[in-house]
Amino acid sequence: MTKHRYNREILQLYGEFGLYYHWRYHISSAQWLRDTANQFAHYHSLLGVDPELATLVKAVINNEARYVAEYPYCGAFQPPPESGLAPSHNDWADGVTVNPPVNNQTVFECKVRFQILFALSALVLTMIILQDASFMNDNWRAAINQIFRVINEQSQPTFDTDFNFISYYNWTGGGGSLSPQVNNDGNGEPKAYTGLVGTHHRPSDDLSTFAFLTPANAMLSVELAHLADVLDAIGQLPDVSNEAKNWSSRIYDAIWTHTVIDDIFAYEVNGFGGRYVMDDANVPSLLSLPYLGFLDKKHPAYQATRKLLLSAGNPYFAEGKTFRGVGPMSQISAVFGSDDDDEILESLYTIANVRCHYLLPLLPSPRLTCVRTRTGLASSMNRSRFTRPQIIPARGSRGRIVISQK
Repeated sequence: MTKHRYNREILQLYGEFGLYYHWRYHISSAQWLRDTANQFAHYHSLLGVDPELATLVKAVINNEARYVAEYPYCGAFQPPPESGLAPSHNDWADGVTVNPPVNNQTVFECKVRFQILFALSALVLTMIILQDASFMNDNWRAAINQIFRVINEQSQPTFDTDFNFISYYNWTGGGGSLSPQVNNDGNGEPKAYTGLVGTHHRPSDDLSTFAFLTPANAMLSVELAHLADVLDAIGQLPDVSNEAKNWSSRIYDAIWTHTVIDDIFAYEVNGFGGRYVMDDANVPSLLSLPYLGFLDKKHPAYQATRKLLLSAGNPYFAEGKTFRGVGPMSQISAVFGSDDDDEILESLYTIANVRCHYLLPLLPSPRLTCVRTRTGLASSMNRSRFTRPQIIPARGSRGRIVISQK
């Protein structure tokens, strides 16, 4: 299968899975790496019996690897040139300056979030199920090298030992931009070295308060271990496998060292002692740690954190007539974090009956009216209030629920 055939196959992806990118129902041809991985993650069992689907997955891997190799800090891209589809205009990128610079004819959005490795490794795992390593072309190898570069750069402190300022990437909004400005000239709050990897934005697109997001680092640690397992299974790239293992272990240890106090995970920390205990509506989240494969749902630290997050002790928790939680996706995560049948049934009922199905209240509302995080929202008082009919991660995660509960 040639690279050009892969890219022709990717056209099916754009035809079959249109992605909504903001709450005025404007349909975009842009592709989010995380969303694509979520779309395909629950099709593993079909790949061995559907060669066309397997070919499509290889096409997606190749296309995403090509993008990441060129722009490793970015997570959403325009259609590939072979598609013949015109690039979409991203209103949210107007007035935004990104460093290193990007080409908006190729890049749709360039907020660094560490679902990138998840996107690649999740799809790669599907190929390993088929004992097919043909995806490991030059694009894929270049993408993996770039991902390790980003991990290393974003784990650095804000200042070196001589108090020289360190900045490999910055993102500024403001100046008419619809997206809020990242403070300190796009570099975010200062951070110390911890072994964790920093980012300016949460999975929901909200700005991070502190740079080191516990769930994002947990996902990164798990997916790096998956990457090493994949490479070891096919006997390829032992140097990359060792680097993945080293980073996975370093991040894992740093999470337990810097984010947990009295069995409670902080959502964000800065390495200076600052910690923010809350949870984001989107995945990766603290509620989703078992879903991510970071720990067992029965672990005391998860149980204690979960109890706090699903209560008024979490500033983003809401409870009303029609909904309770941190957003619809929190109910999906809650299913994977529980063995209590009654609790699981309650979450499934809530998911099935939240008509706004996935996201965003019309207007900011008081705490007991709706959840305020920008992704994974639902009105807790009026299930008909919504501005966006769907979100791909939620749909993909909902599919995994069906498989897991069969």
